[in-house]
Amino acid sequence: MSLRTLTRFLVTILFPIALFCTIYLYLYPIFHNGCAFPLTTGSGAAPAAARLDALTQHWPFSALVSDEEKREQRRNHHPRAPFRLLVLADPQLEGDSSLPDPEDGFLRRLAQHRERVLAPDQKKSHRKQVIKTALKDLFFSDIPELLQGWRKRLDLLGNDYYLAHIFRTLHWWTDPTHVTVLGDLLGSQWVTDEEFEARAWRYWNRVFASGRRVEDELIDNPQGGPDSHNLLGMKVTMDHEWKDRVINIAGNHDIGYAGDVSKARIARFERHFGRADWDIRFNLPVSEEQNIPTISPSLHLIVLNDLILDTPGFDPDIQSASYNHLNSIITQRSQPVEDKGSFTLLLTHIPLYKPEGNCIDAPFFDFHHSDDSAGAYRSGGLKEQNHLSEHVSRSGILEGIYGMSANPDAAGKGKGRKGLILTGHDHEGCDVWHYLPESATAPPTSGHRDDEEVKFGGWESIPWRSSNISASHTGVREITLRSMMGEFGGNAGLLSLWFDWESEEWQYEIQMCRLGIQHFWWGVHILDCITISMALWWLVASHLCDSPTSVEGDKVAPERAVDGQVVTGKRE
Repeated sequence: MSLRTLTRFLVTILFPIALFCTIYLYLYPIFHNGCAFPLTTGSGAAPAAARLDALTQHWPFSALVSDEEKREQRRNHHPRAPFRLLVLADPQLEGDSSLPDPEDGFLRRLAQHRERVLAPDQKKSHRKQVIKTALKDLFFSDIPELLQGWRKRLDLLGNDYYLAHIFRTLHWWTDPTHVTVLGDLLGSQWVTDEEFEARAWRYWNRVFASGRRVEDELIDNPQGGPDSHNLLGMKVTMDHEWKDRVINIAGNHDIGYAGDVSKARIARFERHFGRADWDIRFNLPVSEEQNIPTISPSLHLIVLNDLILDTPGFDPDIQSASYNHLNSIITQRSQPVEDKGSFTLLLTHIPLYKPEGNCIDAPFFDFHHSDDSAGAYRSGGLKEQNHLSEHVSRSGILEGIYGMSANPDAAGKGKGRKGLILTGHDHEGCDVWHYLPESATAPPTSGHRDDEEVKFGGWESIPWRSSNISASHTGVREITLRSMMGEFGGNAGLLSLWFDWESEEWQYEIQMCRLGIQHFWWGVHILDCITISMALWWLVASHLCDSPTSVEGDKVAPERAVDGQVVTGKRE
């Protein structure tokens, strides 16, 4: 079998495999029921119905839906949710910190070897040993490190485009109204300003190439004074321009933990990615058919930098400003807890406190044990945490932002504000129901409980799949999104939020969509390159080998004498 024939055979085998894998990779949401925004059909809606709806939104895929399915869909039609949030978490773009030191690069090492070998004051016998050592270092150290550096650069480039593929594909296919990334946009808070800018450029020009940061003018106070623009949060409509804005949440790898967060780190984050603390209220448009004057549905979106809420912190001024912002949300910019037309969606990075066993990450705190010589942190400062402290979780968020209480005589009977919490940080992901059991509202029948415990009761947490909401006095769900990094499967969340006019309350559904590990992305593109290269080689070889005297690749031998006679055109 000739090489050309073998190549043709391999192309015949590889082409359909490469084609199928490429179609799957670039249209993967079609093959997964969970890769579409849930429809407004209430709890338990079939993901297949959402996928069918997504198909009908895209030509030519709408042709794949039968007429009978379209008629059934129209009979049971529920509009798409007015608020559809594409949720991503922890991309953690790496950079120069994972690459070889440029000051100790390959060319520099070659120059050092040359200087040692050509040193004029060496004896001949010693020079041989120097050459031997230089060659050993070159082949067993320098060249492998050079290749490793190239591999890492290629890996960083591929990782950028792997993450970009997730965002680009889901943004096109699912048609979100809003997009958020729940922190850890970059891989390290310790990088230089130059490296931070380089990674920010990759973030906006590769990974989220069609997105842009939320403009300061949109969330700033128009009058310039604190909270003077609106005591209930700035109100805007859910216009289509939000689709291209990326709501970036500050993560510990972006600005650090409380013990090493500085004004300079926050400033450079906000310069490239948007404000770290802000909130906005979206008004839900009301049609004539839904004109209920007693209800004005609105969505209170809160972006909270919770990295500096726990102590001890590096800069007391930063913590003071953060708590002032939190208190202004609670006391001035949130609707009354009795308002059932308001929904509070909290986007933050560090998950709330929960006992060990609810998630992969258990509660954990670590502190700096000494001062940094460069002044980046101080002894005793908060160095690392898996969750917020129990106090901040309860007082600041559950009973603060959401206004929940075990006191049945409190406003709204202690039920608080309806809402949802989305967090990042724990790359494995988690789904928890934070709640006050009905027993927490009852006064103690025996024993002694202090006034604080009687007033607020005891908060509990349980995995969402095991929760019994009807047995709870009140509570809120917290979803920690699994990381979009390839190591964790390239995950995304698809959150649908809508107001149910029949029950006169907000409803939501969320689906998780997973691409798969980055090795599949690499494998498909490598397979495509091999298949295309082999196909091109076969086409070129076939063209060059063809001639007027050749038939299907067989050669015609020149004329020659056989037994005194001339024989021409004999095939070999």
